[in-house]
Amino acid sequence: MSNERLQELRGQVDVINMQILELLSKRASIVTEIGKLHTSMGNEHYDPEREAHMLQALEQANKGPFSNETIKALFREIFRASLAMEEQQARAKIRVQRKSKDERTVITLPNGAEFGSGTFQVVAGPCAVESFEQVDEVAKALAARGVKLMRGMAYKPRTSPYEFQGLGEPGLQIARQVADKYGMAICSEIMDQSQIPMFLDYVDVLWVGARNMQNSFLLRALGKVNKPIILKRGAGATLEEFLYSAEYIVSSGNPNVMLIERGIRTFEKWTRNTLDIGGVTVLKLETHLPVIVDISHSAGRRDIANPLARVARASGADALMVEVHPNPPVAMSDAKQQLTIPEFNSMMDEVMQMA
Repeated sequence: MSNERLQELRGQVDVINMQILELLSKRASIVTEIGKLHTSMGNEHYDPEREAHMLQALEQANKGPFSNETIKALFREIFRASLAMEEQQARAKIRVQRKSKDERTVITLPNGAEFGSGTFQVVAGPCAVESFEQVDEVAKALAARGVKLMRGMAYKPRTSPYEFQGLGEPGLQIARQVADKYGMAICSEIMDQSQIPMFLDYVDVLWVGARNMQNSFLLRALGKVNKPIILKRGAGATLEEFLYSAEYIVSSGNPNVMLIERGIRTFEKWTRNTLDIGGVTVLKLETHLPVIVDISHSAGRRDIANPLARVARASGADALMVEVHPNPPVAMSDAKQQLTIPEFNSMMDEVMQMA
């Protein structure tokens, strides 16, 4: 008799479990509809006031045997699962999100260099254009090692307004002249959407710096440009924020975006920033866009460039970016992190030996 009663009670529990599952599924369907409305209205999916109100109502309605703390803990898990589902569904709809394992964006430059095709690329050049002779000396060394995309930074946003701010348009003219001489493409950082017409005359790839990663007006304007864009992660930006910044460009009409990881700000003081190599591997899983690793701004020091370059390639990144200068001690910006030409060649020797 006791065994029969036990089986009967267990059967009742099984029925209730199925009822709970059915109600959870029904709740999830309604939450999905709520999430769609939030997205269309531009609202945040998480509403802490609404959650607090629901928990309070549950607490008042609870007649036991579970304590109020237990009931709230159980429903908090349901709320968290629902929120995670909403966010996953919203993220799956953005254009930069990888929809399948094999999906990838391949960006081809005018000189034939491909980013995102599986060929590991190197982006290099001085921190800033200082003179024709300086850029020419660096470009000659880069071209000899097969580098196809050179930095040609003519505008340099600096922390202090009294530091070197770049040569402006004359710097772009120098970069273009040198790049043409060696059959290279150039990228350069754009500061404002008003500069777009001028940049289109000189550069092959427009570069959005960390300071402008969340400048939605600039990002939308670059979405209407028919040239590739390099988007740099802000020092305090999450990966989600980074991808949504890329989404501004892609959703505005320009699918040719490359992401560059340049390190995030942490409590560490021995490097300029902390290279988020784990973030690079996550980006390669989450997005089909090419990913570049900046080993100069992440470290802020040239003496660890070689191991960081090896790590960048091992991470699965599509390219690495490194700053090179003929004489770093006299560089007008970022002197400590720029490699000499012999140091650059040493780094290339190590990186290109990797399978």
